[in-house]
Amino acid sequence: MSQADADALLQEVSAYLKPEDVAQVRAALEFSRAAHAGQLRQSGAPYVTHPIAVARILTPLHLDVHAINAALLHDVVEDTPVTLEQIAEPFGATVAELVEGLSKIDKLEFETQEDAQAENFRKMLLAMARDVRVILIKLADRLHNARTLDSLPAEKSARIARETMDIYAPIANRLGLNNIYQELQDLSFKYLHPNRYAVLSKALKVARGNRREVVSKILEAISKRLESHQIRAEVKGREKHLYGIYQKMQAKSLAFAQVLDIYGFRILVDDVASCYLALGALHGLYKPFPGKFKDYIAIPKANGYQSLHTTLFGPFGTPIEVQIRTHEMNKLAESGVASHWLYKASDAQISDLQQKTHQWLQGLLGSLAQSGDSAEFLEHLKIDLFPDEVYVFSPKGKIFALPRGATTVDFAYSVHTDIGNRCVAAKVNDELVPLRTELRNGDRVEIVTAVQMHPNPAWLGYVATSKARAEIRHSLRTLHLNESARLGERLLAQALTAMGLRLQDMDEAHWEKLLRETGVKSRQDIYADIGLGRRLNMVVAKQLARQGDTISSDALGNAVVTIQGTEGMAVEFAKCCRPIPGDPIIGIIKSGQGLVVHTHDCPTLRHGRGNEQWLDVVWDKNITRLFEVSLKLVVANQRGVLAKVAAAIADADSNIENVNFSSEGEYTATYFTLQVSNRLHLATIMRNLRKIPEVVRITRLKNSGS
Repeated sequence: MSQADADALLQEVSAYLKPEDVAQVRAALEFSRAAHAGQLRQSGAPYVTHPIAVARILTPLHLDVHAINAALLHDVVEDTPVTLEQIAEPFGATVAELVEGLSKIDKLEFETQEDAQAENFRKMLLAMARDVRVILIKLADRLHNARTLDSLPAEKSARIARETMDIYAPIANRLGLNNIYQELQDLSFKYLHPNRYAVLSKALKVARGNRREVVSKILEAISKRLESHQIRAEVKGREKHLYGIYQKMQAKSLAFAQVLDIYGFRILVDDVASCYLALGALHGLYKPFPGKFKDYIAIPKANGYQSLHTTLFGPFGTPIEVQIRTHEMNKLAESGVASHWLYKASDAQISDLQQKTHQWLQGLLGSLAQSGDSAEFLEHLKIDLFPDEVYVFSPKGKIFALPRGATTVDFAYSVHTDIGNRCVAAKVNDELVPLRTELRNGDRVEIVTAVQMHPNPAWLGYVATSKARAEIRHSLRTLHLNESARLGERLLAQALTAMGLRLQDMDEAHWEKLLRETGVKSRQDIYADIGLGRRLNMVVAKQLARQGDTISSDALGNAVVTIQGTEGMAVEFAKCCRPIPGDPIIGIIKSGQGLVVHTHDCPTLRHGRGNEQWLDVVWDKNITRLFEVSLKLVVANQRGVLAKVAAAIADADSNIENVNFSSEGEYTATYFTLQVSNRLHLATIMRNLRKIPEVVRITRLKNSGS
């Protein structure tokens, strides 16, 4: 069988490659056959049948000789003793580089399968950024593997199918390779849900016979209508792919019999003007469904796809989905970024698509470079490959493509990282909206920024793009590190002061010796480690000053930290006791968390010190920020009492953050979370509340669980 496939491959490449290139393909074919001699696939077939099949998947795209040769040799380095140098010598450096980009990282050891998978994807994407042929070959490789999953155990075939559905099929879609995309989805569906696949396949075959007459009537009616309007067109009926039908059934909770539009129609015309003329003619033949028209010609998809989509009321009430496009658009829709090799007619269109693909890859690699671990990397990758898109406009009319579910924060980061980091508000269609507002097709979005703003961790709960998620996490990590470093510097200075020394007197020689001994890169990292509780300030002070092996406990006790309230994430105010300025406080350094401030009488402190470092802390005299405090009010159930309470709080210049109620017979327990500046401010609020006759009892809740 492999010989027949090999002959077919040579015949296919002969149709578009030069004779000397065909000779190179023949040489690569023999090289691959010799290298894989004796190796078998799981199915029992000679291994060389796989690289031949991969190369044959690429020939309809008219990929060049380098790509075809790399497809034939893509497993040689990984599965045989052959080296890249042995490939580069006869076939050139380009083929060797493509093969290297396709080889898995199997020489390194990883703790988990997820880590190994993440690193292989990272390597593949880097190679893909250099040469898009890497991913075209990889997709062909994955497609042939998906076609032959029958020979693998069910568990392994399901794992490969899930990876294909989550990552490879969306990549094919993103690159505009429509046929490969749909086949990858159908094959993945087959192995992820074998029973559903079998039932749907059988139902589709039956429906195909039953609806043949209706389809032919519609085809004839459309053709006659276009002809009567002097529109030269090619009309085709097409069956929706199986997974597409399944998705529709899932999304709309339909039985198969209720999915009437399993057939669609494609109309190919000569030019763009004819697309819109054909649309008008069809809307005169069958009534269009309101809201079911999409113009991807005026606003192309990110993968370069262009077409008019409309849904019509057909005969017997059958919905008809119609796509109208030019022949060039159809070529681009089928081959996507591979059109560079297949078609030379629309160079401007193709170069624009290549530029968009390159920008997408660079953006993806930029966000992936900031991923903290393999799980985060794969999460970013899957988010970025999310296929459904909405198209929104900047105030100047620039179009931005974002995934469905994207918010104004996603838009801000897609404009520029600095815009995202500093956004404070957003306007959609000239109306102020919350930052979590989801965007819809055609929205005009304007972002309001402020210099002093930083990303909010809450944004991670509703952003939909990998770029936004990666930039927010990166900024928060950097911000946390900087704030921790500032806190660590203060802690170290105070520890040295307790020893009778000054931080500014520590010269460069002291620091260089300390950095060498600890293996840390910079002072900033030492400060950050102290601020995050990874190193004890007194131990570092001792190492820095070289004061011997012991430090008196008195010296440690003299180190008092002043809390300014502006330390950001490096200092946390304990939720268990909610300290506010004026409360006696104590600090605990928790490893990896930084300094946590509690009240002296916090119940949590009764459990003992454990291995944590305790510090004496005091409030700065000039704190201006607000702190949250919880109050419980027991009030008589009378009309208007809540309004009186709210007015009393407002009169004391406080904001209500949250309020809850709990009925207790004739009385109601009301729980408020208020913003106060200090204990004096809180006392003023409580004094105002006690003047209200209906207020029976006021209690400050120091335990958030109360």
